[in-house]
Amino acid sequence: MPDTIRQIRPVLSAVLLALLAATLGACSGGDFGRTRADMRSDDMHRWLGAEVTGSVGLKPSQFQLTDEERQLRDLAYPMIEPPLSRPAWKSVFGDYKAMPSPWRQKIVFDRTMYGRTLIDEPHRSHSSRYAQLMEDVRNDITRFEPFFASAIRVIDLDRKRDASMARVSALSPREKEDAVARMQENSLIVQWVQQCLEQRVSSYRWALERLVIQAPDGMAADADRLIGELAAQTANPPVQAQPPYGRAVISKG
Repeated sequence: MPDTIRQIRPVLSAVLLALLAATLGACSGGDFGRTRADMRSDDMHRWLGAEVTGSVGLKPSQFQLTDEERQLRDLAYPMIEPPLSRPAWKSVFGDYKAMPSPWRQKIVFDRTMYGRTLIDEPHRSHSSRYAQLMEDVRNDITRFEPFFASAIRVIDLDRKRDASMARVSALSPREKEDAVARMQENSLIVQWVQQCLEQRVSSYRWALERLVIQAPDGMAADADRLIGELAAQTANPPVQAQPPYGRAVISKG
């Protein structure tokens, strides 16, 4: 009997390992820290356009996305998703979710949420909280230029699209509606990002103020400089936002 048990034990161990691997694979759908494979696609952020137009009572465009429009949406998503919005275990399994636009939300923006999450989460030391705050701000600063460079190109092409519609032969009402809807989508996405950046600056300042009174550290000065840099960029974006029903315009400054 002991010999039989010794022979069976390796087989059981192998079966258990295989089941564990299959379970983890089903949850993640891919490598750790990456979006699930079934969520990845060229147009995985297309929903942003339908969300912004739907939130203000407009119909989304049925046109296919151009390469520039697709890139605009890809670059917008990480700037729209609130920092620290995912628990650590969800980030490991590549969690991904759509979010309501600011015009759909009826809840007042809570500038304390980011700071409370940052401070309440377990950390080995207070310096790691400062480090996390500075990393989040740096990420936004790094993403700022690529997003707005893409926005300038998209809005410029939309201005050309708008001007060319008067010269298109036999333009159907449906084609015109889709063209206008796409320009509205693009503009609203830019405005959505601008609003999120303004909210992030406010949230980062609140978080830093609480860190300073709870755990004073020389790192606070570095964090304050980074937040100031992001605030300056946000206050003077290359694309100026218009009211929700308008189209964004390229800044001449």
